[in-house]
Amino acid sequence: MPDPTRLSGNEYLILKLLTTHGGEMFGLEMVADSNKRLKKGSIYVTLGRMEDKGFVSSRKEDWVEGARGLPKRMYKITGEGQRVLQEWEFPRFGIIEV
Repeated sequence: MPDPTRLSGNEYLILKLLTTHGGEMFGLEMVADSNKRLKKGSIYVTLGRMEDKGFVSSRKEDWVEGARGLPKRMYKITGEGQRVLQEWEFPRFGIIEV
């Protein structure tokens, strides 16, 4: 069974972006804020995998009368995503408290 706390580089970056942004973001906004590290072609596949793992949740943006295009899907980090991010950044093993 795979380690649930294991993150790919893109998953880590997405969790960091959502944490530092302080709220919800949509996929292409994350691509724009990633300094070209995230790609348009893979962002939504990665976000879907992260949602399946419980690291992020999403909702469709409210439709506004007269708006062009489809409503955006907004993503935010979950409590589990925050826990995994913290575990990844500050592992329990190897740290010696003085």
